[in-house]
Formats: sequence, structure tokens, C-alpha cells
Amino acid sequence: MEHNTGADWLMEAAKAAGDQGPGNLLRIVLIVMVVGCVLGGWFLLRGYRRGADDEQDGRGDGHNS
Repeated sequence: MEHNTGADWLMEAAKAAGDQGPGNLLRIVLIVMVVGCVLGGWFLLRGYRRGADDEQDGRGDGHNS
């Protein structure tokens, strides 16, 4: 078994990485992350909008009268 120096190993790894794409797993992770951010933002903004509507109606203190 021959000994490969760090530079040789790095060059072989760079060549192998250039031949391969990012893969389906990375695509799925990115899509799920974007969809999660959109849904999270929608959920938060929906809550703020309801709070603003309640304050305009005089129900902003959280108590039902």
C-alpha cells in the first residue's frame, strides 16, 4: 500500500467531487428548508395580523367581554 501525501489526496478528492453533482438529498433538504421558512413566516405574520385586527376592534387585551 503506497502512502499518499495530503496534496495528492486533496487533488483526487477534488477530481471526484467535480464528477458528482450535489445529489438528490441536498435538493430535498433545500426544498424542505425553503417551504418550511415560507410556512413559518406565514404562520408568524398571520398571528401578527390577527393581533392588529383585535386591537382595532378594542379586543387587544386578550380578555373576552
